[in-house]
Amino acid sequence: MLFANRLEAGRQLGRRLEYLRGQDVVVLGLPRGGVPVAAAVAEALDAPLDVCLVRKLGLPYQPELGMGAIGEDGVRVVNQEVLRGTGATEADVARVEERERRVLQERSARYRGEVSPVSVAGRTAVVVDDGVATGSTARVACQVARARGAARIVLAVPVAPYDFARRLHGDADELVCLETPRDFAAVGQFYADFTQVDDEEVTACLRRAAQRHRHTTGAEAADREVTVPAGAVRLGGRLTVPDGATGVVAFAHGSGSSRHSPRNRFVAEGLHRAGLGTLLFDLLTRDEERDRSNVFDIALLAGRLLDATRWLREEPDVEGLAIGYFGASTGAAAALWAAAEPDARPAAVVSRGGRPDLAGPRLAEVTAPTLLIVGGADRLVLDLNREAQARLHCENRLQVVPGATHLFEEPGALERVTELARDWFTDHMAPAHV
Repeated sequence: MLFANRLEAGRQLGRRLEYLRGQDVVVLGLPRGGVPVAAAVAEALDAPLDVCLVRKLGLPYQPELGMGAIGEDGVRVVNQEVLRGTGATEADVARVEERERRVLQERSARYRGEVSPVSVAGRTAVVVDDGVATGSTARVACQVARARGAARIVLAVPVAPYDFARRLHGDADELVCLETPRDFAAVGQFYADFTQVDDEEVTACLRRAAQRHRHTTGAEAADREVTVPAGAVRLGGRLTVPDGATGVVAFAHGSGSSRHSPRNRFVAEGLHRAGLGTLLFDLLTRDEERDRSNVFDIALLAGRLLDATRWLREEPDVEGLAIGYFGASTGAAAALWAAAEPDARPAAVVSRGGRPDLAGPRLAEVTAPTLLIVGGADRLVLDLNREAQARLHCENRLQVVPGATHLFEEPGALERVTELARDWFTDHMAPAHV
């Protein structure tokens, strides 16, 4: 035996991961057996704890064969090779996903109650289980954490087969395992006490961790799912307002994206650390998204952002705070179009890889300080931004991120976007006077 129980295994793993203490870390335990281990790791690192909920999408006629997986925040990972090899269609995936999404929501409610999942966007996600056998669940968990916007993923387990690193080296940025015995048959053989973990123990671990972390930080952010009224429709969103926030930034996502955009969530996390709140919300309903013309209807999108601005000003958590706009791609055009409206009064606007040219004649009417961020390798969009900048009469700046393409996928590119946006908003946002 290597470990007396999961608690001891978690404490040993926490000591091995001590080098992560003080960094922006979230510990994610795989239910159910991985959660007690993860709770000990989170305590050792003084980090928040959450569960990593994943569901396999099995083929309708062969459920044991996974054609993908889903996680929270709308994350969906599809194995295109399986689809091609089996003839499964996107419609098959959608039907299975609908069923598994309900299970995911039920388990989230069971474990967390009304508490929202801890955001991993822009942070180091430490994915923890009580051990790895085949590695399939750990692999999907890492993919889900990546899709949720984690900047770095560490997969950490007490015990795994000797070829653990070979099996999983491509799924995490770092692998940590205390023991990799050659006589591995099952995880349980390396624990003196491997009693099955029940749902009550999972919720107790999460509750104790939340209480400890609130006590340590001494502050608690308002962080909740919201519904934003926009005319006859209702739009889903997430409002996060750190304690002592100096302003709130409303995000307008680009075409084909949503409030779950990993890139926008990454930037939002950086703004939270700077004391700024954020509203990430869907500009269109699901039915509206099916009509591609809506995605490029800048007047419609700008109207939704204005509706969200009015809603924000009535929210108790936001009362008296300045409001800024962050737009990406077509969302940047919507942000500038909305900023030109007299009742919008945003304190500042930031465009990431945006299409400000689509705001047309409205550009000359924008009065809010505007920062245009463009990748140096995104030549067409860079030219369009230069032309649009010449039509702005407000305080403005064009900032080029060298070597970055349209999606800022290059190492360090999105981090630079976050720094630029953070500095622009903090320099220009102060409590509103209304």
